[in-house]
Amino acid sequence: MTRHGTAAVVHPAEDLLEVERITPLLTADWLAQQALMPLRTDGNSVTVGIWRDDVDPSALDDLRLLFNAEVVTERYDEVELRAAIQRVYADEAVTAEGLIAGLAGEAHVISTDDIPLDDLLHLANEAPVVRLVNLLLIEALDLRASDVHLEGYQDGLRVRYRIDGVLQNAPSPPPHLTAAIISRVKIMAELDIAERRLPQDGRIRLRLQNRQVDVRVSTVPTLRGESVVLRLLDKERGRISLLDLGMAPDTLELFKEVISRPHGIVLSTGPTGSGKTTTLYAAVEMVRTGREKILTVEDPVEYELPGVPQVPVNEKVGVSFATVLRALLRQDPDIILVGEIRDPETAQIATQAALTGHLVLSTLHTNDAPTALTRLLDLDVAAYLVASTVDAVLAQRLVRRICPHCRRETTPDKMAQRRLDIAGLGLQRVWKGAGCEACRQTGYIGRIGIYELLVMDNDLRVEVQNRRGSEELRQMAIAKGMRSLQDDGLRLVREGVTSLDEVLRVARG
Repeated sequence: MTRHGTAAVVHPAEDLLEVERITPLLTADWLAQQALMPLRTDGNSVTVGIWRDDVDPSALDDLRLLFNAEVVTERYDEVELRAAIQRVYADEAVTAEGLIAGLAGEAHVISTDDIPLDDLLHLANEAPVVRLVNLLLIEALDLRASDVHLEGYQDGLRVRYRIDGVLQNAPSPPPHLTAAIISRVKIMAELDIAERRLPQDGRIRLRLQNRQVDVRVSTVPTLRGESVVLRLLDKERGRISLLDLGMAPDTLELFKEVISRPHGIVLSTGPTGSGKTTTLYAAVEMVRTGREKILTVEDPVEYELPGVPQVPVNEKVGVSFATVLRALLRQDPDIILVGEIRDPETAQIATQAALTGHLVLSTLHTNDAPTALTRLLDLDVAAYLVASTVDAVLAQRLVRRICPHCRRETTPDKMAQRRLDIAGLGLQRVWKGAGCEACRQTGYIGRIGIYELLVMDNDLRVEVQNRRGSEELRQMAIAKGMRSLQDDGLRLVREGVTSLDEVLRVARG
């Protein structure tokens, strides 16, 4: 009889790193289809990892008969378990590296200009090319990559994955397949494969390993061909809760208080890729009760929020942030999420919405929290409107987590000692990752946020109305207890979560 173990408890991904193949009779395709993976046996039972509760009972019975043992299930994160299935049970031929090794024949590069268009179309649709592009995307997803870079050079195509915000080399295809691979991506994104002189943008919607994935594609012509970047948006990957973002307890409580207010503007700021949209989604999930009307306008809609109407921006047909936001105000909303305030019209409509009783959540591209206030003034929003409507600004960055498998204690290097008061900050001993197979020799696995939360009070509102500069506002906020990005990062350094190098890399003092 099949027995279910602690399937409701999500086990840590580290438990999967030591798993080895325990039978040659199972394939990666079957395991991924059934959403399970045998992890270990102890004679009387076989422990099986699953990522969903509705696993086919007949599949579990098949494993019980195969191992002649009772089946016990344990719950794991889907992304991590899929990666383990590919690592342990996939044949070499179904990995990108193995397929590339089998395709490596000709060593010379065939210029795209030398191939007739019909032949290029035929090459791009050949089975090995189609399979290789799909495998590159699958491996990128399994490695938690946010982007795939395909860069054309004189000696062939270079492939790199952006993992945890840093580019890492991936298996590079044979040089003679460069033109076919780039053309294959263009076909998938419904771009013009004959156009190689102008930049193009497109989108691919596909299903890989039973996961719905949106891929944004950007191509630009270069000296030696084209550079293609694919931004991966995994629709199946679970959204992060506000409690899991890594905020300090006091910052979290304060942020929860401001997003629970009935009206006003709450801004999330930082550079591209710093997790601003993720934070806003988490904020919406935190405050929603089902009794309010929540609407979003985004460019593009990155993840679907069940029960929330989401409007994508489409500049080509005149659907801009400003026009959609104006229309949404006639939809009787309580909360509006605006993907980005990027122009004066959107900024003014957002502040008017907050003034008339709506809670507006949005993002800005500024380096710190106080600069967001002066940025709104630069967008021609009246000083009294900024002062009266903005309730809080959350600046954020993402730092990489130290790999728990190769973490070791060390001392700060000379550069850090020159930049910081090591003794005064209590940083005489810090942690770093030495590099191992689990972290691909980087010393890091995953990322966590560091935050700078500025909450407006009467004194700050007066100074904004007097059009004070961002540096004066910053000093005033710090005097009132605001923790800077760097200080919040040093909190994680002391806890051994991230390294001193990471904090100095993303949050300069």
